[in-house]
Amino acid sequence: MKNGLLLAASLLFYAYGEPVYIFLMLASALYNYFFARLIEKHRKKGLLALAVVVNIGILGVFKYTGFILTSLNELLGISVRIPEIALPIGISFFTFQALSYVIDVYRGDVKAQKSYAKLLLYISFFPQLIAGPIVRYKDIEREIDERTINARQIAFGLRRFIVGLGKKVLIANAMGAAADYIFNHGAANINILAAWIGAVAYLMQIYYDFSGYSDMAIGLGKMFGFHFKENFNYPYTAGTMQEFWRRWHISLSSWFKDYVYIPLGGNRKGKGRTVLNRIIVFFLTGLWHGANWTFVVWGLFHGFFLLLEESVPQIKKLPKFILRIYTLLAVTVGFVIFRADTISEAFMFIAKMFSGFDFSAGAMSFAVQALTPYFIFMVLAAVVCCGPLSKLSENVSVLENKETLTKNENILQIASFVLVFLLLAWCIIRLAGGSYNPFIYFRF
Repeated sequence: MKNGLLLAASLLFYAYGEPVYIFLMLASALYNYFFARLIEKHRKKGLLALAVVVNIGILGVFKYTGFILTSLNELLGISVRIPEIALPIGISFFTFQALSYVIDVYRGDVKAQKSYAKLLLYISFFPQLIAGPIVRYKDIEREIDERTINARQIAFGLRRFIVGLGKKVLIANAMGAAADYIFNHGAANINILAAWIGAVAYLMQIYYDFSGYSDMAIGLGKMFGFHFKENFNYPYTAGTMQEFWRRWHISLSSWFKDYVYIPLGGNRKGKGRTVLNRIIVFFLTGLWHGANWTFVVWGLFHGFFLLLEESVPQIKKLPKFILRIYTLLAVTVGFVIFRADTISEAFMFIAKMFSGFDFSAGAMSFAVQALTPYFIFMVLAAVVCCGPLSKLSENVSVLENKETLTKNENILQIASFVLVFLLLAWCIIRLAGGSYNPFIYFRF
């Protein structure tokens, strides 16, 4: 009955935003359900290949048809009509979950699910359906069949959900408004101050938006008896780009490692093959994020730095303070490419970050208008919460696993719940008082 209720809620949730494409998700789940059964029975690579090709094909048709045809038109000077195909929300997430399921069945890591309804619940589960994290079937296989829910677990899940909501509504939305203000004005019309305000605002927006959604998904999952793995681990404290990718969007980077990089040979087939495998992985990582060359360049940009750090090991011997500045600077520049509409606009924006020395009254007035008191306050909050000072939250999380608490631990626990409910009230006020609430992961 629990599964039936969650499945009905998940389908209604998806139908609310995509009433037509719910049938695509139902068909995708049914297709993978039957193929997993066949793969488990026959263990043939041909069946696995067909399952993978169809899943990637569905994703390609809906997400990349326009991108491919537009690129061909520009490259070959032709004028093929671009069909208008709406992108189903969350298609990249549920497709990757389905792929991991059938591949794990082929590898023998999990048994094929005998119930279509249970597999559909896994693929359509609403807390993480449209914004991640990417949950692997083997991580929640047992909990689909048997899980416990109690008031304590619901309380901890609710606390995590509210923290994620606060990240999204209070910090990410404030950063997003400033980033949109700067980027929409055009790179040609801004100076160095405005460029850095826009770059930092988007750097914080994308982290707090995405980690906020992940927190909400993890919290909701816990309220229903599911335990999802962490998706972020303070990525902006990383000392190298390699460390950044061990901390950023962990579910995606581990997915590409286990299902693309290692099957391609990883680092076991020589240095040249390792470089090629890395380039392929980061090309696909960029492409996964959206059907635009800016995402591909962003992925290759990160791949370049990872290869650089491997080729020049002396980089990692630099002082930690220098390494963190280098990493954060590279990540910030990379996200400018990610945010820009075109590659030329991205490079023009980056150029303004380092050479836009226009301090005329008009240019300075435009930049200063973005520095509202609320924006400045939220920037400070964003910096504090993404850095080492936020480790206090880890101490609070540790208390979730303790059955008996000391007096001081009990006070800390009570204080955390009081604070998150004040945070919830603040979020409600912000949502009620404004209409700006962008969903930047609609591309996925």
